[in-house]
Amino acid sequence: MTSPAALPALDPARTALLAMDLQGGILPLVPDPDALVERVRGAIADVRAAGGTIGYVRVAFTEDDWAAIPETNKSFSPLAAARRNHHEDPDTQVDARIAPEDGDILVRKVRIGAASTTDLYERLRERGIDTLVLSGISTSGVVLSTLTDAADRDYRVIVLSDGVADRDQEVHRVLLEKVFPMRSYVIDVAELRELLRSA
Repeated sequence: MTSPAALPALDPARTALLAMDLQGGILPLVPDPDALVERVRGAIADVRAAGGTIGYVRVAFTEDDWAAIPETNKSFSPLAAARRNHHEDPDTQVDARIAPEDGDILVRKVRIGAASTTDLYERLRERGIDTLVLSGISTSGVVLSTLTDAADRDYRVIVLSDGVADRDQEVHRVLLEKVFPMRSYVIDVAELRELLRSA
């Protein structure tokens, strides 16, 4: 894990915490989802209090979205065929314990990464954001995809080690310990709170 001392000073006004895929139909797929939500809720409160931006990403589909998914898409064609995760279904809504508030960013995606099918980067750019703090499910899905894309776009990326989760604990561990530190800073929720206090 990254020592907070190794991180450049955070400017909360240029920082956004992304809460990704923390929705009813996905939370049960990981160990101890209630504890995960509580940790992310604490991080959201800390970033809000410091004057940072909160962004929410959810995965959900319209009829047109399902129709546009080709059979070549291994991840999403089964969802389209089964007509799963309709955008109005309760299971596709952000968990009520961390519900968006006025002024937050909320995007709906139809692929794995947070930005490939949304206007997320445009909305972050409008606010002058250059640092992203990532949380959500899953470590090997939306977190990995979003981290890689954001790093390629020159964002400073921070991953909350206890704010992300995956069904596969070994994959989760390898990503946090071996892969993510090459492209991002990996800290926990408590370390983020200390960084924000010193900003």
